[in-house]
Amino acid sequence: MRALVTHAKESIVQAAGCVLWRRSPVDGELEVCLIHRPKYDDWSHPKGKLKRGEDPRAGALREVAEETGCDADLGAELPTLRYLANGRPKQVRYWAAEAVAGRFTPNDEVDRLLWLPPAAARGRLTQPRDRDLVDELVRRLELA
Repeated sequence: MRALVTHAKESIVQAAGCVLWRRSPVDGELEVCLIHRPKYDDWSHPKGKLKRGEDPRAGALREVAEETGCDADLGAELPTLRYLANGRPKQVRYWAAEAVAGRFTPNDEVDRLLWLPPAAARGRLTQPRDRDLVDELVRRLELA
């Protein structure tokens, strides 16, 4: 029985990402970063699969750097999303992360990046499951 449990856990795709945010350089209002992935033609938060043995926090920051060009300060952990991707169960752990430096350069994986107010970000996100993460980020920042 233990082997079945271990096997089931190992078959879950483990990923991590961030709801990346900053204060607008124009008016100081909250902005959320969304990325466009041409492979899927979708708008999402920066995220990706963890490397074997990689700490989820480190993986989340690595994915942010790779997909947005931003260095970020990791904040509170946000809800974990679980869903099927290509017929396999996937689990994505998310953190709030403040962008502190960096510059976006389009590449094959991510061709566009937008900084949007939370309401606009919610409307642009392709997957409804990603929208609740924006709401949770706003709640966490209001409590801080």
